[in-house]
Amino acid sequence: MERTAVNNLLSGLSNGTVATPPIKLFESGEHSVWWVGINENTAFRSNVYLIKDADAAILVDPGHRAYFESVKDAVSKIIDPKNVKALVLCHQDPDVCAAMVDWLDFNPSLKIVSTPRTHVLLPYYGKSDYDRFDAADDTEFPYGSSALKFIECPFMHFPGAFATYDPVSGFLLSGDVWAAIDSDWKLVTDDFEGHISGLDIFHKDYIASNIACKGFVEKLQNVSIEAILPQHGSIISKGDVPSAIEYLENLNCGLDILYPHLGI
Repeated sequence: MERTAVNNLLSGLSNGTVATPPIKLFESGEHSVWWVGINENTAFRSNVYLIKDADAAILVDPGHRAYFESVKDAVSKIIDPKNVKALVLCHQDPDVCAAMVDWLDFNPSLKIVSTPRTHVLLPYYGKSDYDRFDAADDTEFPYGSSALKFIECPFMHFPGAFATYDPVSGFLLSGDVWAAIDSDWKLVTDDFEGHISGLDIFHKDYIASNIACKGFVEKLQNVSIEAILPQHGSIISKGDVPSAIEYLENLNCGLDILYPHLGI
């Protein structure tokens, strides 16, 4: 499947597909991207993604401990879970990464990929002796025949937050950026204007300020984005990417709302 075909696949997923993991989001040769959960009945559900290249795989934001077994089961339908080489953790919140301790119990050789600010806090989940990789702007993490790239998005909402870019699919795995809270959930949104209310519920409370948003958008100017895969809410396909970026550029949130009289 070529990159140009991915929007047809995502469009099909937005039109009534029952979201039962695993669901393939992209495939080209030996490279594929999958949604592997979490299929929980809550407006604050979390998305876990698997990126596979040949016989190696990376798990992005593995979620909280209650769903470790269900995520591992979904992964096992794609690849031997022992072939998951690393966990990418966009920040330290339990809905993102508490299951890291279960994955490390399962495979102690896993590499934990995150920013230095996040690595300071991760040991509080109970595992401090792990193989770490520091993600930062312009760094790459090689696996299989490919490599992931990282784009820091400080204060969105954590100072050490970052997004993960897969150059093969063109997918931006954005963590809490473009996260949405919505009880009427779809895996892929087919109505971005209607989706904005769910984005607002999250972003206006959790994202620090419009300066943080604009700073991240500036870093994306030369990034070719085929789809945005957030950790909460719905996937945003290519046709809505310009609107999603415009949303961030114009967003008043966090400190902008709390202290409007201090705005520049």
